Amino acid sequence: MENGDDSSVRFRRQTFPDKPTSSDPESPVNGECSRGGGHGQSTGDRHVSSNGRIEVEHRMSKKLQLKRKAECLTKDLMRDFNNQVSEFLDSLIEESASLEPAPLGAVFSCPLSDKERSILGHFAPPHGQRKQFVNRRSLLDELFEVNHIQTIYHMFIALLILFILSTLVVDFIDEGRLVLDFDLLVYAFGQFPLVVCTWIFMFLTVLVVPYPLFKLWTQTQSGSFSHHRLYSFLFGSMFLLYQALGLGFLPTYVVVINSFPPASCFIVILEQVRLMMKAHSFVRENVPRVLACAKDKSSPVVPHFSQYLYFLFAPTLIYRDKYPRSPMIRWGYVATKLLQVLGCLFYAYYVFVRLCIPQFRSSSLQFFDLRAMVLCIFNSILPGVLVLFLGFFAFLHCWLNAFAEMLRFGDRMFYKDWWNSTSFANYYRTWNVVVHDWLFHYVYRDFLWISQKRFRTAAMLFVFTLSAVVHEYILAICFGFFYPVLFCLFMCFGMMFNFILHDQRKGPIWNIIMWTSLFLGHGVIICLYSQEWYAQRYCPLKEPSFLELLKPRSWTCKKVMVTD
Repeated sequence: MENGDDSSVRFRRQTFPDKPTSSDPESPVNGECSRGGGHGQSTGDRHVSSNGRIEVEHRMSKKLQLKRKAECLTKDLMRDFNNQVSEFLDSLIEESASLEPAPLGAVFSCPLSDKERSILGHFAPPHGQRKQFVNRRSLLDELFEVNHIQTIYHMFIALLILFILSTLVVDFIDEGRLVLDFDLLVYAFGQFPLVVCTWIFMFLTVLVVPYPLFKLWTQTQSGSFSHHRLYSFLFGSMFLLYQALGLGFLPTYVVVINSFPPASCFIVILEQVRLMMKAHSFVRENVPRVLACAKDKSSPVVPHFSQYLYFLFAPTLIYRDKYPRSPMIRWGYVATKLLQVLGCLFYAYYVFVRLCIPQFRSSSLQFFDLRAMVLCIFNSILPGVLVLFLGFFAFLHCWLNAFAEMLRFGDRMFYKDWWNSTSFANYYRTWNVVVHDWLFHYVYRDFLWISQKRFRTAAMLFVFTLSAVVHEYILAICFGFFYPVLFCLFMCFGMMFNFILHDQRKGPIWNIIMWTSLFLGHGVIICLYSQEWYAQRYCPLKEPSFLELLKPRSWTCKKVMVTD
């Protein structure tokens, strides 16, 4: 019994040490996990107890090896987890630092005293409201990495294929041959050389007028000049005159006089509005910097011409001296986006050819008929929704991302998840982030500064009115007639839904209500504008008066439109 007891004690001490030390080759303390297993196994094989318990000893050695492997695996997993958490926290801290609003002196590029901060404080946005640009991808680029979302994209491509096949089959039956002339596209983009010349003229004026005017005005704000307010009034008047005539009246005059077709007209007028908004942003962002430095009697930092030129092409309407940049240009990505824009263009062509033109060209225009109007609106919902999706995808995603990639513009948040909106207030903020940022910073917030933050509802109403007027101006010039359907939808239903379907509305039912309203609204737009388009074509006025030009022609035209 004595020998057996001594043998048992020696067995326990060798197999289960009381405390692992760094000198113990089997201990996990020294971190040699891969060698510990093999060394323990050879030790267990060599050890033989005096009473012959070889099998028990071997099993205990195996258990010890498994225990050590589990401990090593746990240590590796914890180390990897800690590294990932540390990297995530570091990136989060860096992003939070980049989102922190810059101090007033940094915004204005010169040191300011307390008095000057109070005087010029209205030029800087409130805390947290200055637009911050950070590197981020567009939401659809992230969603298209999910197979389920890609399937929805494939469904739209399949629908396009069906549109193409139906058009080819119908044309083959009617004509006895395949018709691939795309006459509607040829008509819509007519007079394209004149469109290019008009755009070049607008762009050159934006290059040679706002920036030189701003630079000359900056020189008049130095200490060597007196009558600073007089110079500011003079240069400000010249800038506003250029905005009204150079960018406002002349392009519109060219479009109206030459009777540009719709698509060509949209190119010129949308570029006109874009360049006017960019010129305003450049002046609005840089004038406060010059005034701040002039009061401090220091030399202002005037942006370089290259920064101004980059801003004119950058897919944003908010001026900054610098933007986050992507490391390289993916030309394959650019080609893909431009091809998708071209695909959306042909998609819209087939939507109008198959769903819109047959419905409105072969129908008779009569006095107001409630049943016919209701059928027209509901039959126009499908093409209206398709045009909505195509316009969003082609411009806000493909076109802007293509230019952002070519310019290495890092911030690709041109829109947010507007399709998940449960309120129209959120929809207006997320549908077109580029335009919303401009309206928020230069219209809404400046209106609040002028009114000393006393009329927030009036500021919101002013933003809605300005947006509605600009949208209606674009449609009136491009279609060649005044029919304020979109203006009424903006000012009546848009304002009403903005207050009724506000941000506190949550839940799926409100998202359903929002989508129902969008579907119905776009059906109304397609129906009424299409009716008026054909009424203007088939019932022209020989000598129209001003009131007759304002009166919708579809209300009185009764002529039957015959299919060509």
